[in-house]
Amino acid sequence: MHRRPLALRHRPRAAGLPRVAAWLTAGVGAINVISALTPGLSGRAALLAHLAPSGLVMAAHAAVLPVGLALLVLSVYLARRRRRALWLAVGLLAGVGGLELLKGLDVEEAAISWALAALLVWGRSAFTVHHENGTLTTALRRAGLAAAVAVAAATIGVVAASLWGAPTVSGGLVVRETLALLTLSAGPQEFTQGFAWLPLGVGLLSAGALVAAAWALFRPLCNPRNAPPDNERALVRGLLRRHGHDTLSAFKLREDLQTLFADDRQAFLSYRIKHGVLLVSGDPVGPDTALPGLIRSLTDFTAERGLRIGAVGASEAFSSLAHDAGLHALYLGDEAIVATTGFSLEGRPIKKVRQAVNRLERSGFSAELRRLGSLTETERRELEAVSRRWRAGAPERGFSMAMDGLGGEGLADSAVVVCRDEDGRIRGFLHFVPAYGRPTMSLSAMRRDRDTPNGLTDFLVVRSIQLLGEQGVEELSLNFAAFARWLHSPTGRIEPLLARVVRRGDRHFQIESLYSFNAKFFPRWQPRYLLHEGVSALPRTALAAMDVEGHLPRPALLTRLRRLARSGTAQAPALLRT
Repeated sequence: MHRRPLALRHRPRAAGLPRVAAWLTAGVGAINVISALTPGLSGRAALLAHLAPSGLVMAAHAAVLPVGLALLVLSVYLARRRRRALWLAVGLLAGVGGLELLKGLDVEEAAISWALAALLVWGRSAFTVHHENGTLTTALRRAGLAAAVAVAAATIGVVAASLWGAPTVSGGLVVRETLALLTLSAGPQEFTQGFAWLPLGVGLLSAGALVAAAWALFRPLCNPRNAPPDNERALVRGLLRRHGHDTLSAFKLREDLQTLFADDRQAFLSYRIKHGVLLVSGDPVGPDTALPGLIRSLTDFTAERGLRIGAVGASEAFSSLAHDAGLHALYLGDEAIVATTGFSLEGRPIKKVRQAVNRLERSGFSAELRRLGSLTETERRELEAVSRRWRAGAPERGFSMAMDGLGGEGLADSAVVVCRDEDGRIRGFLHFVPAYGRPTMSLSAMRRDRDTPNGLTDFLVVRSIQLLGEQGVEELSLNFAAFARWLHSPTGRIEPLLARVVRRGDRHFQIESLYSFNAKFFPRWQPRYLLHEGVSALPRTALAAMDVEGHLPRPALLTRLRRLARSGTAQAPALLRT
């Protein structure tokens, strides 16, 4: 029995119109460009000669070409649902219809243009992407500057070409030829010798000015960049403590995440925006009754900004709810969850782990459980030093399944299992964050010095299971195993094929080794999903997900510039430190 879909995404009238309108507008633009470059019908031209002055007809003929080009540019932004593009297209279509009548009594072309303008007005609610208030002034200023540069370049070129073969030049000739160049039409002057490139050069300059002005004019609403204010950070922590039951909920305390609240402030989700995709981190947090309203707020937020929606690490429950907002779920992998009760090192299947633990103990290694908030400043610095040595200059990774550092009151109740060698030096640690309202903790970081003996990580995991189990923790969420089901329990005809593809990328992403490591502790597997808006949106969503999780290579120069930008900009207090 199917559930009745919830209205979680507002669908305006003629929701599919923007793509259709974009193609139609591009077609009208192309027709006008062709019409401007070809002679009109002789019979209509003779009739028009009795109805309108020849100068007005020539001016209309010249104006049709740049308007046609402008419609071609506008079609791109109509497909992206830009509201300003809608109204500018309506104005140009209405105007070009009149020009088509003036230049050659092209009644058919005028009728098509006006009909398309009427269609756009009828379906205006489908163009949902709004714009920043200040961008209109900025765009007009840039457009004016670009136009001035194009006019100056064309004028200088015409004057220079005219003086090349004559001692004087007519001002009227310069004006007419400059206008002809800017409108990409034939003028009274022929350019020869060293000036043959001038028409093409001015045409390219004019087209470039048009594209630059369009880019500035049709930019959507800016995405939030500043850290959430203090009151929002406090609200996030409060909602997490009441409703953050999912094993990934605590990772929403990362300071590089933005927050979107439901209208009643009873639920929130955390996100980052990459490559035009708003990626939700894990599941939303809040009571079940507040989540549909939160999803509606999310769809409205992205519609106004022209963003796609995705989610990384979504649970089956969230995937089901998001389906009612038009999102599709792609299996991403499994979270390994180990039960502390009943865990034992006895038996042949866990023999290698038992040997590693015994070997480390004989070498003098020990482990202790500490609350993060109880660490001294010296101990915290030692842990951070271990982390830096492990990363070896690489930035912190993670988005939906890891924290971005240690410290702060927001993580004071998280746990650290610290490993010391026989001399008492800290040589490694595991950091766990709580799943609120249930006796479960999730692994956030696993760090060690690179010169420590093999098996240290196994030793730390085993001691963590034992020590946290003694404190009443019943389950530990360990590493995420990407595509584990495809590799080891594929179903149907498609998953075996996908497993072959995944194995080809194993050497780059260590997929098999992560699965094997987790499997040593005999966990139960909890599936997680990548949510996306459909097949056409999946490649961009997957790219954005890989980027935020730190799996895409970054040029060294870009990384340095971003570090300098972060260090040189005063940041609002981090969520973890309030």
